[in-house]
Amino acid sequence: MTQYKQIILAKGREQSFFRKHPWIFSGAIKQKDANLHDGEIVEVLSSEKVFLGIGHYQDGSIAIRVLSYEYTDINTDFWFTKISKAYNYRKAIGLIDQPDMNAYRLVFGEADEMPGLVIDYYNNNLVIQCHAIGMHLSIKDIVEALKKIYGSKLETIYDKSVESLPATYASQIKNGFLFGSNENTIIQEYGNKFQIDWVRGQKTGFFIDQRENRKLLAHYSKGKKVLNTFCYTGGFSVYASLAGASLVHSVDSSKAAIELTKKNIELNGITNHEAFAVDTFDFFKTSDTDYDVIILDPPAFAKSRKVTHNAVIGYKRLNAEAFKRIKSGGIVFTFSCSQVIDKELFFNTIVSAAIEAKKTIKVLHYLSQPADHPINMHFLEGEYLKGLVLWVE
Repeated sequence: MTQYKQIILAKGREQSFFRKHPWIFSGAIKQKDANLHDGEIVEVLSSEKVFLGIGHYQDGSIAIRVLSYEYTDINTDFWFTKISKAYNYRKAIGLIDQPDMNAYRLVFGEADEMPGLVIDYYNNNLVIQCHAIGMHLSIKDIVEALKKIYGSKLETIYDKSVESLPATYASQIKNGFLFGSNENTIIQEYGNKFQIDWVRGQKTGFFIDQRENRKLLAHYSKGKKVLNTFCYTGGFSVYASLAGASLVHSVDSSKAAIELTKKNIELNGITNHEAFAVDTFDFFKTSDTDYDVIILDPPAFAKSRKVTHNAVIGYKRLNAEAFKRIKSGGIVFTFSCSQVIDKELFFNTIVSAAIEAKKTIKVLHYLSQPADHPINMHFLEGEYLKGLVLWVE
């Protein structure tokens, strides 16, 4: 059994272990072995030097990300067991080997007891994104485990971790292929087709977390005029068009995103669509279309608590503009993916926007992330996606 360096916690700071929370903050540490490097695997002991767990160490506010509550070697076999558990969960909930669905999140970090690791599956291709240095240092073992799980059908494993790791470490690595060489593929999501480019696209190439919400949009789109703002690859736009919308407009400030949207529109044989490379607020000022349905799915307005207030102002302004411009009896799908904006704050912000717009609004649905982005009850911080479907009178 491998002997790891040790970290001893201060007295009374073991409670998070008993709650199975995977983070140990720097303030909880009483003592640590000398010459600890970012990403090293460490053994965590209580103040009485009782073994508590094993995790990745990283200098920062979150000092330890717990990998196991048992003493074990962190090797290929360890990762095979962990990732197999995540795979079997996705299989149990009906996401694997489906004829009209071949994209899902295989590993969702802390929720799957692999803190700092994200793996997305796109039609026999895997994209890895590490959010902790220790995970990236374990990537060779993770790759071997993935090969063993997927076998001969696996085509590509691509590492896209540069954007999600600390700058000093990220400057020493490059995104790249760990197996195979595919740069893109075409997936199906409830039969809708999307081209996924993990090399040049945002995040891992696609926002899988909106899958069920896109499906719900289709229910409300037949015969309607639909506006999809912050459209990125046009996921909501494709669903609305194929569900029978009379007209669909996609808006994004990124010209690259608009080009991706156009490719997906063409891929699905859609003809009732128009795309605009323009800022959403500017589009609201100039458009005179009386939309029946508007989707507001902006990028995270707040990535830290320091800018929460500014984010709230941004969400309020965006939703108020949509409420003012949608036709009476219209429907708004509105979202926040800012982790620091909780459900209550988001809801209250939308209430403020309704008051500002002088609109009476009914809540049709409360939305969240899908089951392949699970919310582990020991790690509620993993609940990041909030959404509401609103009827605007």
